[in-house]
This record gives sequence, C-alpha cells and structure tokens, in this order.
Amino acid sequence: MMVYGRVKLGEVASIRGGKRLPAGKDFTTTETAHPYIRARDIGGGKVEVNDPVFLDEGTAQKLARYTVNKGDVCLTIVGANVGEMGVVPLHLDGANLTENAVKIVTNGKANQAFLKYALLSDDAMAQMKVLAGGAAQPKLGIYKIETIEFPCPPLPLQHRIAGILSAYDELIENNQRRIRILEDMARSLYREWFVHFRYPGAPLPSPFGRGAGGEGALLTDSTLGPIPQGWEVKKLGELTSFLSRGLSPSYDDDGVSLVINQKCIRDQRLNLGPARRQKKPIPEDKQVRFGDVLINSTGVGTLGRVAQVYSNLEQCTVDTHVTIARPSDSTNLDFFGCALRNQQENFERLGVGATGQTELGRAVIGHVELVIPPNSLQAHFGALARPILAAATTLSNQNENLRRTRDLLLPRLLSGQIDIKTTETLIEEAIA
Repeated sequence: MMVYGRVKLGEVASIRGGKRLPAGKDFTTTETAHPYIRARDIGGGKVEVNDPVFLDEGTAQKLARYTVNKGDVCLTIVGANVGEMGVVPLHLDGANLTENAVKIVTNGKANQAFLKYALLSDDAMAQMKVLAGGAAQPKLGIYKIETIEFPCPPLPLQHRIAGILSAYDELIENNQRRIRILEDMARSLYREWFVHFRYPGAPLPSPFGRGAGGEGALLTDSTLGPIPQGWEVKKLGELTSFLSRGLSPSYDDDGVSLVINQKCIRDQRLNLGPARRQKKPIPEDKQVRFGDVLINSTGVGTLGRVAQVYSNLEQCTVDTHVTIARPSDSTNLDFFGCALRNQQENFERLGVGATGQTELGRAVIGHVELVIPPNSLQAHFGALARPILAAATTLSNQNENLRRTRDLLLPRLLSGQIDIKTTETLIEEAIA
C-alpha cells in the first residue's frame, strides 16, 4: 500500500467566482453564442444545461472574465445543492458562470481531471458539508474551498488515476448515447402512430377531407380535435387501476425498503441513485410495480417530470411528492408509458399554488385527456416498443453497475490502497 501526502486545494489550484447578471438584465431563451450556467446545471461530475438560457452579446462581453473553459471544474457554493461538482464539456466552452458557483483551475501542480475525482470523493464531499455549515442557506466561500484537503500523488500517478476513472465515465457516456437513441426511436414511433396517425393499416385520406360526416372519412371530431374513426378520447383516470401519491417515509439507512423521490426522476428516466432507505411497511398498492408511471407532483423545477418503471423492483415505493399512475389491465403498459411521457409538458403547466408550493393533484392528473387507439393497435405498438425500451433499461442498469464500481475504486485509488497497474490491466481486458 502506498500512502500519498495530502494537500489543500488552494495549494494546487485557483478558485474563481462567477457573476450574477447586471440589474435589469433578463435571461433570454433565444439561442445566442453565450449560454449561462446556473447552479442547477452542475452536479454528479457534469455540467449539463437542460433548460438553456442565454446572454445577449453586450451582457456577455461585460461578464467575459466570468466565463469557463472546457475541462474547468465547477462547484456550487450556495443553497440546498451546495458542494455539487461538474466539469465543463466542450460545447459549453466560453459559457458564463453564475454567482452561485466557482470554477477551479489547476495551477500546474495537479492534473485537472484528477481534481474532479478528488473533489468527488466522500472525504472531500464531507469536508464541504462541514465547511458550508448547517444554516438555512449553506454557503461555501472561496477561502473555505481553498482549505479542502485530499491525497495528492505525483503528477504521473494523478494522470493514470484520472485515466482509470475516466475510462468508466467514457463507458457510461457511450451507454448514455445508446440509451438516447433507443428512447428517441420509441418516442418517434409513438408520435408517428398516435400523434400524426400514420399507423399500420391506416386508411388513405378521404377525398371528402376531415370531419365527422362523409362516407369514408378518415378522421372524426373529438374534444382533442380530429382523431381516427374507432378511436376514443378518455381521461387518464379511466386508464388506471391505481392513481395516488406515495407514503410518508420513516427514513433509516438500515431500512429494508427503498423510497423513490423527485430527484430520481429526470430526463424521463428513473435513477435509483438518490433514493433512500426507510423502515415503514409499504401498503401493497403503493409497492412500485413494473409498468407504473411516476409523476413528480410538488414544487417547482421538477414538477411534472415523468418516468416509467421498467424493472421489477422489490420493496420499493415513492414518497408523498410523487404520484403513481398504474395502467389498468385493459391498457397496454408500453403505450401507457409513452403516452404519459408525451404529456410531460402538459403536466408541468398544470401545477397550481403559491411559488415554491406548487402542487399537481391526483384529480388534475386523472382529468388529463388522451387519444386512445383500439387495444389491438396498442398491443402492436407494445410488441415493437417493449424490446427497444427494455434494451435502454438494460444499458441504464449497466451504467449503475459501472458507477458503483467507479465509486468503489475512487477512494482506494486516491489513498493508494490498490495497485494502479493491476487496475489498468483489468480495465483494458474489460474494454477489449
């Protein structure tokens, strides 16, 4: 076992703050060459701007000293997500950074990629929590960040350690790209059949045009506009066998069951990483099942997000901020999941209440109207969509295993507990 000396972050890197927009300047959603990185965009080792906002040319020039470059490590310093960290990707090179985050740039005494993993370690994260304090508004000042300590091997070893851990991240990213392609395939198939009505066996358009009357008419009127003859408009509640919020958990790290919260639902996928354990008995109907659709139903920012359960989860439920929508036996679950994912923007608009207390009620969800094709067409769609979505789920599960392995290696590599050369050989064999 090799023991590496510890250094303070300020000894091997410079920490520079971001900047808020000047008074009177608003964000714009019109794309410009100057994206703005907010604290919410930073976390899990990545900087991802999912709901982009941009600066105009004049504002961007005034804030030019607060830009970030590819490879810069960004760290959030204020609020509930204080201590979240991410690395700037190539497409955000030159973006402006919020005042609620800092960028960390090596001074040449540390490998930039190594800094990312050093700050992702449990040891560094625990130090940040202590330094931020337990106030209602935790904050990490630059002078505090500079005191964070971590093991610091010689530069050549830092490079090798970063290479080992980066190999896992690259495998994860490759899988993510494949997942996005598969999900886009399922999404496009759904829209082609059930939004544009170009489904197998669809009759040719009638020479009489759209409308409820006329012999051979292709479409008929409905509350949602023209739909194919023989199709129906139904309320979501009519398609479910169970529609309810989850339970109020009794959290316990030694609990036997898992609780899904709103952080677990993002990008229309279910990630059990942020889920927590609890000890309360789970009522049978609130035990999450294969095919259930989960809808975030409280607050702002995450309200309305949708994900479908595509695994058999044992002893797993959701908390009271998430709604379970379970398809009835007469509704194809693959069609049901795609239909509700297609409604996500609608769900986001339907929240009501004061700022910060917005709620998406069960009754509101249940009254959302959907265009429903015959059962035979639902089943045909399910037969095509199920293998696509199952493949995406398999890749997602592989990513969870890769993340766990990487996270187990991280502290051992940083502390010198495991041999670097042996680990490199194992990774090369796994990739081959």
